[in-house]
Amino acid sequence: MNIKKIFQNFGLLLILAVVVNACKKSDFLINTQPDSITASTVDYKTVLPASLVVSGNLEAASFTTYQRWLGFWARSGSFQDDPQEETYQFANDFRTGPWFNNYSNANNYAFIQNKAKTAGAGIYEAIARIMKVRNFQTLVDIYGNIPYFQALQGTGFRQPKYDDDEEIYKDLLKQLDTAVALLANPVASSAANNPTIATNDLVYQGNTTNWRRFANTLRLRLVIHTCNTSFAGNVETNSFVSSISQSAEMAKITADGSGFIPAGQSAKINPGFDASKPNPFYSTYERTAIGGIAGQFDATKANAYATGPNPTAPGSFGYYAWNGDPRVNRFYTFPVATPTVHRGIPYGLLSAGPVNSGANLSGINGPGLIPQGAATPAWLFTSVESLFLQAEAARRGLLPIANTVSLYTAAVTESFLYLGLSVAQANAYLTGNATYPDVDITNGSAGSGMPPGMYTIISQKWFALNALSTLEVYTDYRRTNMPYGIGSGYPIGPAISVNPKKPASITTIPIRMFYPQEEYQYNANNVIAEGVINVFTAGGVSGRNRIFWDKN
Repeated sequence: MNIKKIFQNFGLLLILAVVVNACKKSDFLINTQPDSITASTVDYKTVLPASLVVSGNLEAASFTTYQRWLGFWARSGSFQDDPQEETYQFANDFRTGPWFNNYSNANNYAFIQNKAKTAGAGIYEAIARIMKVRNFQTLVDIYGNIPYFQALQGTGFRQPKYDDDEEIYKDLLKQLDTAVALLANPVASSAANNPTIATNDLVYQGNTTNWRRFANTLRLRLVIHTCNTSFAGNVETNSFVSSISQSAEMAKITADGSGFIPAGQSAKINPGFDASKPNPFYSTYERTAIGGIAGQFDATKANAYATGPNPTAPGSFGYYAWNGDPRVNRFYTFPVATPTVHRGIPYGLLSAGPVNSGANLSGINGPGLIPQGAATPAWLFTSVESLFLQAEAARRGLLPIANTVSLYTAAVTESFLYLGLSVAQANAYLTGNATYPDVDITNGSAGSGMPPGMYTIISQKWFALNALSTLEVYTDYRRTNMPYGIGSGYPIGPAISVNPKKPASITTIPIRMFYPQEEYQYNANNVIAEGVINVFTAGGVSGRNRIFWDKN
């Protein structure tokens, strides 16, 4: 990120805070002239709720392209094709939002962190550190090496250097150490030192135990990302040597004693969402604040890989329906033309035709994602993902191995409950798919190249985290070489092979994104030092086009 271009002026932080400030549900928007804002007119307390709202927006609306690449969504047949996205041949100006938006959001949290530290407001400081870790984890998992240690320093470093992605991960874990210590400190986390925290913390209302659980779950996510699929017996043996000690990081979680985000307690925010101030997923994929059709409502529909028909066998089921998975009706809405039968469009289909118009395709804004419509709380980190991360940690020996099956079962059940289904439906799904390796964790995973059980866990994360944690599914795909579809007879990997426009030489979806063009304009020496980037293969500096955890 170019500090000179993006963050030299403090005004961006302040304008952002004013535009989406949500200190109280009635103060969702504040009518203030941005030009009159100065550093003396806001403080860390009022910037926190605004920053949390932005975090919810980023989680809800940043990953449409990845959702399409992973087989969940596709461009509607009512819209013109997107050659860059659909042929996987794109340039530095392609989908740069995650870069600029996460740096901007991290800059807000850096402001909160620094000001709260000076004031001794430990909860504010801890929340800012945790959420900033989340921003930078997102950036590393998309781009690899990025400006980090010299980033967010104002004019001190106008052209920040790029840092090694694994070293950034190591520091992110240290930031979580500090955050957890602050939350456990009775003085730093006292009510007297954290005024109005119950109002300004839109996630947990100042509950330090819940924030420690959030931090522990985020730490677990970082640790799991350093894992691959090599096993010796029941315990993982890494095929690469990481400077991050998985066992040491897990010991920190145990020592904290707060545990992880538990079932039924997803991290969500709701600053007063309603029809005029809608949930960000709703406003992106359903209706706008003025009641109009959202831009993505008809542009993005269900991918045939997920809902059917199977592109390789017209008339057959999609991947959800193959296992009789009722969650398909919670992730997607039925087409207007066929209100009881789902229909998706093959990704990258050249010719639309009436049958593939938007009205004839399943929508992506299912009732499980926005059960209260515009008033639905926005998710930041779901209990569903938390339990799947724990199940994988147990399977890898990072948590007690004996808990693998129970944690996996709890994760699948939590997915059903999160989407508004029942325990009975989850049990029927599990028992009804006995022997299917993408559902039955006790069965083998022949042909997948993955150890028994691991294929099942990663498969179910695909089924469960549709739209809820897109980047996590994309990360799973890259770090494990996950062969989605083995259990149902689908082609290995997301159904990119059905796209007739892609070059024959491209056999996988991209493994990372290009750095934005602005970096080559304003931070040229540092970004050029990273080498020529290839988004499909290893290369660049020391062969590091791949993210450091992508060793497969």
